[in-house]
Amino acid sequence: MKNRHSDYMRWAKTFSRARYNLATSGVGPFPMKDLPFDLQQLEINGPSTYGYTPLQSALAGKSEVDPDCVVAAAGTSMANHLAMATLLNDGDEVIIEAPAYELLVSTTLYFTSNVKRFARREEEGYRLDPREVERAVSSRTRLIVLTNLHNPSSAFAGEFELRAVGEIARSVGARVLVDEVYLDAVYENTPRSSFHYGPEFVVTSSLTKVYGLSGLRCGWILAEPDLARRMWRLNDLFGSIPAFPAEQLSVAALENLAIIRDRARRVVEVDRKALAEFLDRRAGITRPHTDWGTTAFIGLQGESVDLLLQRLRDEQETTVVPGLFFDSPRHFRIGMGVDSEMFREGLRRLSIELDKIGSCAG
Repeated sequence: MKNRHSDYMRWAKTFSRARYNLATSGVGPFPMKDLPFDLQQLEINGPSTYGYTPLQSALAGKSEVDPDCVVAAAGTSMANHLAMATLLNDGDEVIIEAPAYELLVSTTLYFTSNVKRFARREEEGYRLDPREVERAVSSRTRLIVLTNLHNPSSAFAGEFELRAVGEIARSVGARVLVDEVYLDAVYENTPRSSFHYGPEFVVTSSLTKVYGLSGLRCGWILAEPDLARRMWRLNDLFGSIPAFPAEQLSVAALENLAIIRDRARRVVEVDRKALAEFLDRRAGITRPHTDWGTTAFIGLQGESVDLLLQRLRDEQETTVVPGLFFDSPRHFRIGMGVDSEMFREGLRRLSIELDKIGSCAG
């Protein structure tokens, strides 16, 4: 029986919102009024073939690839779905990192039940260890799935580690799917996409998490041209005609991406500082250090995360993401970059409930 739903997405859509929302996964929305675009030029209908040429060119320029390597998709989630639908047959073996974003796992299980995991260990800062990948793969492996920056921890995987994973994939005839939707939150010396590390790499991303442009649903896949053409044709079955006004606005956003990212960066960096101060004051919680990203993954030592999260919502009007959606029931994820005043107050209320739990344990 295929997996036909995502428990995380149901929670995110129906239960995550609160007055003090630390359960966000990306930065706050970029205001439409600040996007340099003449709305008089917006059209309802436009050319609907295999890619809107100005958008293809803009995405190719951003990624430093040929436009023939770009497949537009409705956000990163649809990009992942389309990539997997093209790459996988029923029964194919897939290796996925753990902890992992639940929707990645659920989407994989929609296509195959043959899923194995490789560890990204908390005690090692959730770093990508190619040896863990090598232990997990077999001659039947057809796809290795990972995120960079890692969701939920924001750990960064460098070129050396990614190339090593690519060599492992090549040795068994597999591909590597890298979800890079958070990669542009490496604000200094932002690395090139791992797509450039070899033909076995397939990369997905979007303008959602780092840019606050989720409503545009501007996602994409980077793949070798022959594979990209297969994805375009398969997408005829899923979303054959995109929303043309969103495509026009996405081109305008890509032309002003540095301005949009810098606006979000200022909020993220204030929140990261507040989170660091909060963690320095607390005992009994863990969080490996990361230099970048909009999310942090926090472990609670010896206490009930379920109890904490319930009290946090009921008594403090505050939410965080339960770690059970990332294979880690003793953890929770915090999101940064929306509203620094709200973020600080949310941390203060989280501290109150952590103190209560600590008193009960004592």
